[in-house]
Amino acid sequence: MSEKPEIASVSLSNPLPDIAGELGASFEEFGFAVVRDHGIEQQLIDRADEQMRAFFALPEDVKRQHHRAGQAGARGYTPFGVEQAKGASVQDLKEFWHVGRDLPDGHAHARMMRPNIWPEELPAFRPALQDLFLSFDWAGKRILAAIALHLGEEEDFFEDSVRDGNSVLRLLHYPPVSGEAQEGAIRAAAHEDINTITLLLGAEEAGLELLSKQGEWLPVSPPPGALAVNIGDMLQRYTAGKLRSTTHRVVNPKGEAAHRSRYSMPYFLHFRPDFLIDPIFDGGEEPITAQDYLMERLREIKLA
Repeated sequence: MSEKPEIASVSLSNPLPDIAGELGASFEEFGFAVVRDHGIEQQLIDRADEQMRAFFALPEDVKRQHHRAGQAGARGYTPFGVEQAKGASVQDLKEFWHVGRDLPDGHAHARMMRPNIWPEELPAFRPALQDLFLSFDWAGKRILAAIALHLGEEEDFFEDSVRDGNSVLRLLHYPPVSGEAQEGAIRAAAHEDINTITLLLGAEEAGLELLSKQGEWLPVSPPPGALAVNIGDMLQRYTAGKLRSTTHRVVNPKGEAAHRSRYSMPYFLHFRPDFLIDPIFDGGEEPITAQDYLMERLREIKLA
């Protein structure tokens, strides 16, 4: 009897050809993998975590001053109970902050990638999150290079497609679960990510689950400090389904954990807005630009 496959756990400090096969196989089977030794310094993670918690501890009226209606949640603060997963009947039990890529004046993508918003109440917030964004970007490109090898391409296959990409760092706060929560509401309802790949810090606390090919909900529990990495819809479309964008969710905790907040920091690595997602394998869908696809999906989750 063959062994049941498991989510891969690989070290990004190893040569990419040594991990590409295991990583790629996990993405084909589960859409997820665990990545250790990712190169994002713990001191930087701690700085960003401190600033994230400080922001979400601010009074509600202060936080809402950093919400910008009509921007599809692309930058700044999105209040609790706004985002709703595609197909869900109730909103998620979370609030979040988005940091995007800083572009120079006159950049060709400036119309589609708005300037960042920074909370003046926290002077250390901006430098900590800008540094973390760049570290996530570096790690994500290295993971994409391993994926390229798995697909039979050169390491730099994705380099141009994600150059100045519309990537987003999300700071997530799931407050303690209240008995006043709407029936059926959970921290993050079942959904797939829109982007190319997602790198998530903070998944070691129980709650993140993926839906397997067999229809079972499986926990995703990386060791402390490691990344949970998953394929997004854009890369699934680009590979004509060879790599899976898997349905996942964050369920409500039970017992003592229900009375405390949960925090996490996912980095949604995106193609550049004008990149044409034209499937590299037969049987794929019609080509579409990354920007058009993004807006189509944001409308589905009530953010645009």
